[in-house]
Amino acid sequence: MTGGRLYPGLASFAVIGLVFAGVFALYGENDMSIKTAEPKNINRLAGETSPYLLQHANNPVDWYPWGDEAFERARKEDKPIFLSIGYSTCHWCHVMEHESFENAEIAKIMNEHFVCIKVDREQRPDVDQIYMNAVVMTTGSGGWPLSVFLTPAGEPFFGGTYFPPKDMFGRPGFGRILLSVAEVWKNKRQDLVNSAGKLTEYMEVSEPAAGEAELSAETLTKAYQTFRSTFDAVNGGFGAAPKFPQPTNLSMLLSYWHRTDDGEALSMVTETLDAMARGGIYDHLGGGFHRYATDARWLVPHFEKMLYDQALLSKVYLQAYQITGNELYAQTAKEIFDYVLRDMTDPAGGFYSAEDADSEGEEGTFYLWDPGQIADLLDRNQAELFNARYGVTKKGNFEKGKTILNLTASIEQLEKQLQTDRVEIENILSSARKKLFEHRDKRTRPHRDDKVITAWNGLMISSLAYGGAVLGETKYVQAAERSADFLLSTLRNNGRLMRYYREDRVVEKAFLDDYAFLTMGLLDLYEATFDARWLIEAKKLAEEMAELFADDEAGGFFLTGADSEKLIARTKPSSDGAIPSGNSVAALAILKLGRMTMSRDFEQQGVKVLEAFSMQLENAPAYLTAMLEALSFLLAPGSEIVIAGKSDAADTGAMLKVIRTRFLPNSVVLLHDQDGANSELYEAAPFVKNQTAVEGRATAYLCRNYACGRPVNTAGELEEMLKDIVEEGKIKH
Repeated sequence: MTGGRLYPGLASFAVIGLVFAGVFALYGENDMSIKTAEPKNINRLAGETSPYLLQHANNPVDWYPWGDEAFERARKEDKPIFLSIGYSTCHWCHVMEHESFENAEIAKIMNEHFVCIKVDREQRPDVDQIYMNAVVMTTGSGGWPLSVFLTPAGEPFFGGTYFPPKDMFGRPGFGRILLSVAEVWKNKRQDLVNSAGKLTEYMEVSEPAAGEAELSAETLTKAYQTFRSTFDAVNGGFGAAPKFPQPTNLSMLLSYWHRTDDGEALSMVTETLDAMARGGIYDHLGGGFHRYATDARWLVPHFEKMLYDQALLSKVYLQAYQITGNELYAQTAKEIFDYVLRDMTDPAGGFYSAEDADSEGEEGTFYLWDPGQIADLLDRNQAELFNARYGVTKKGNFEKGKTILNLTASIEQLEKQLQTDRVEIENILSSARKKLFEHRDKRTRPHRDDKVITAWNGLMISSLAYGGAVLGETKYVQAAERSADFLLSTLRNNGRLMRYYREDRVVEKAFLDDYAFLTMGLLDLYEATFDARWLIEAKKLAEEMAELFADDEAGGFFLTGADSEKLIARTKPSSDGAIPSGNSVAALAILKLGRMTMSRDFEQQGVKVLEAFSMQLENAPAYLTAMLEALSFLLAPGSEIVIAGKSDAADTGAMLKVIRTRFLPNSVVLLHDQDGANSELYEAAPFVKNQTAVEGRATAYLCRNYACGRPVNTAGELEEMLKDIVEEGKIKH
């Protein structure tokens, strides 16, 4: 569930709630016990590409996909709309489907009294955000499945999240809600219509106006203090259960440490990364992180795996590795990447969206073990060591005596306990993990959502490119290039970037986050390969993004393009949650482009985005942590590092290694290849023409404020120059 501000000043909506409460009481507690309908007729969702919609294609509910046909029928038959929004790997979406949408009696009520629309939030984030905003404004919280009742004009008048089939958990049963809404629509419709109209008017004007708050480093400090006050010093992470990884918060804290040398900012991150890597939230056999932990100790996860989590978390682990040199962080990032390349990669090069939590009808089954299963696969000594390392016991730590693997004993503890050499222990454990992984791979796998979403692929491209450069692993860079090639060639329709690909079809016009995340991914890919085509493509995307999404009056970007479907509101995303907002990433991407191309136009666009959200940054900076990274980049002394040398020469490689082993969040890097054809690079960044190798040796230039300083010729001199950059960027207290 997500919390949010309550919808103020509209007493009529509270009245509607009382009206519904009265009608609920009239209907009493309906017995809507689950009577699953035998699938007979395939509904309208059967022709869709979304795995989530296809999961509902055999429901007895007469579902429509979002579109004119559904709204036209609602107007023609004068019926309210029931809108259900979710995604294919959402556990509670599956629960509500089984309990209610497969229930023949409930389906009959839905079909008789409503026009029912099903939406995949990953396909239509614009629809999801509008109606999620409505529910959060009116109830104070939201989540998925999202259940909203609308007028035939699409205006919301009542909503919530998961509803059980009958009264339980302190929630009214869904069957009773349906009958109550139908009754109120019949007898008190004008109240609903008036309330829906007022809520829609409020939503239209509730987007952030251009603020007048100063863009200052104090905003970064304020966010840091918020995280400091909520940090869990025992378990890592922030706040109480459930625990989400929150990688954008961790990245922001690393940037803050870079500016301040505040050791507490760094330790909050490293303690969190350590705890997550030990916990059950991490897949110790296959790599990759589950979506969140249901407890404070990171032990019991919600088992679904999301592509965006793999992308964002791997990058944070890499950044922490650059700072600390801790090999655990490098290894964790590698294992995440290997998981994505092995299990989440389309043959054409794109990356799939997610893996479900459930298999064989239960959550987590694919990932769980007991001592008997371990004993069947490993010899006695292996099993004893493995169980000690990963906490496998007869009692278990999950349901039905099963164990979620997590690190309960360090290698050092095992050395003392078993009087065995460290290398031997690690070899035994490696062999055991391999055997168990191979066996697990034969189990029934959780459902995989194989949509290739442009935005999430952009995040993965960014992390793979960054990781390939930091770790010196070309296979990760090559995977990023394949995905970028695929997106730029396949996910276009008449030149317009599209939202996702599945089964040889591209679907929906791309949204702000698709453009912003892919632009950032291409910039990271340029810095990993120094192939100027990625810089050129990033520049083109940024220009298209401004044309399609920019709010020229108030600043910032809308979620939907000027050529997109017109909905009841046009939202402007700002808050950074599990995924950073499109505006946050767009701000950083275009500020970076401004530095890499020395374009004042891009720089001014980036500043305008930050100014548009400056009041939010001032009032609630901890909710915009990815945007704070853009702010930090803006406030730091500008630093464009240009290496002029032969791309395959040892001295050039030595200089790049100096750069890539350091965490430099406020710098950009370009390579002027002295042996290559540089026409594309000159097109994108003409200033590099003047940065050439001195005396035929690799040469580094530090450029600031549209001017480049004295060149240096050795890796040692470059190292000193980088230290100066860091010192000059410190916040002065």
